[in-house]
Amino acid sequence: MRMTPKSVIRTAVFPVAGRGTRFLPATKASPKEMLPVVDKPLIQYAVEEALAAGATRLVFITGASKRAIEDHFDSDQELEQLLQRQGKSDLLNQLRSVLPSYASCIYIRQPAPLGLGHAVLCAQPAVGAEPFFVHLADDLIRSEVACLAQMASVYESKRASVLGVQVVPRSDTDKYGIVAVEAEKSNTTRVRSIIEKPKPAVAPSNLAVVGRYVLAPAIFEHLERLGQGAGGEIQLTDGIAALMREEAVYAYRFTGKRYDCGSKLGYLRATVEYALGHPALGKDFRRYLKGLDVNAAELREEAGHYRRGNGTGNGRATNGSGARTRPAGRTSRRRSAPSRSAT
Repeated sequence: MRMTPKSVIRTAVFPVAGRGTRFLPATKASPKEMLPVVDKPLIQYAVEEALAAGATRLVFITGASKRAIEDHFDSDQELEQLLQRQGKSDLLNQLRSVLPSYASCIYIRQPAPLGLGHAVLCAQPAVGAEPFFVHLADDLIRSEVACLAQMASVYESKRASVLGVQVVPRSDTDKYGIVAVEAEKSNTTRVRSIIEKPKPAVAPSNLAVVGRYVLAPAIFEHLERLGQGAGGEIQLTDGIAALMREEAVYAYRFTGKRYDCGSKLGYLRATVEYALGHPALGKDFRRYLKGLDVNAAELREEAGHYRRGNGTGNGRATNGSGARTRPAGRTSRRRSAPSRSAT
């Protein structure tokens, strides 16, 4: 990801208070933002994108069971000293590069799950009267130039709020904030209207806001005035709609590939494709994936037995007592140990 010249936007807000229920039980005790894509958690990719866009102040809106995020960006002197003693300089450098010295982290607790708009409003004391980024770590975007850096350039040109948008299937409009724009074929165009999660039949378009925002500080005034919106929460979409009545808001079709890591399938796609592009792992991983074709029938058979049985988490089926069973026609390669007589 290429660095860009210094941005006028210094602050990035990361709403990370959600519970990640779509990934339970994995997220019962660990934040969904700490799910790793190859060798880095989602939240680190998010921070790296913000830093590449020129942000230096990182504001995390946290909730219960999110301490791991704070620990991740904190220094660990004991671990660093251990790696140094063991001569593992590469790992030590990776650990120290998690957060550069010029960046600062601020953690603000969202007292209740009152929606994205409320989470953004919680950041007001740290943001002040400046434009700021909002980054949703669930949406991982791979691009040569950081997505937020692309949007910062649009902000510098337009001096107005910018929403990162992408065309989605019409059937999925009820999962996103959807915008209607003045010039549908333009990469950067003024937003005419925005609505939160409309049903496909009434959606004004299939152009969706996908987790990247550059917002003017005036958004805070509108969020403060809002009552509860869709889902009983304070919606950022409603705040943006109110902001549009006073000033322009632009939609920007970013360059890059987005992975919806809030869904299991999207997360798996990101993991596979990032692994294929990994400088140390890509070649061997690609060879491994090619080898899977040979065993495809066996894998389907194993998967079918796993679905029909009681899954144990390691892909094997179990019988009612919890003991492992094997697909019919397969035998163990292990030799059985000699039996011992009872004494």
